[in-house]
Amino acid sequence: MPQSLTNLMVHLVFSTLDRHPFLSDGGIREEMHRYLGGIVNEKGGRALCVGGVADHVHLLVVMPKTSTVADLVRDLKRASSIWIKGRFPALVGFAWQGGYGAFSVGQKESEVVMAYIQGQEEHHKKRSFQEEYRAFLVKYGIAHDERYVWE
Repeated sequence: MPQSLTNLMVHLVFSTLDRHPFLSDGGIREEMHRYLGGIVNEKGGRALCVGGVADHVHLLVVMPKTSTVADLVRDLKRASSIWIKGRFPALVGFAWQGGYGAFSVGQKESEVVMAYIQGQEEHHKKRSFQEEYRAFLVKYGIAHDERYVWE
C-alpha cells in the first residue's frame, strides 16, 4: 500500500495550572480556542471542535498521521502558552497543567462529543471539572490514583 490513510479521532482535555481561571474572559477564551484549532490544523490534523470554560479546554481532533497524542498535546500547550503571554501581557503567569486526558472517539460518537464540547458553559453550571474528569476516567475504564490526577 503506497499511501498511509488514517481517521483517528481523539477527545483531548486539559486544564490550566491549578485550574486557575485564566480564560475567564470570553473573548480571550474564544481566541484561545481558535488558536488551538489552528495549531492542530497546522500539524496536519483537523480540529473538529474546540471549547471549554475558564479553567480547561476540550478538543475533538482527527490526529495528524505523523504525530503521537503526546507530541500533539505538547505542541498545543507550548505554542498556545507562548501565544497568550505575547498577546495578553496581563496573562504573563499563564500555564497549562502538566497532564492531559485523551479519549478515543468513534465516527458515530463524534457528533455527540462535539455537542458536549459546545455545551461546556452550560454543563459546568452543574458539574465541576474534577467531577467531569473523574466521569471520563470511569467511562473509559482508565485506572487512576486520585493522589496523582490533580496538580
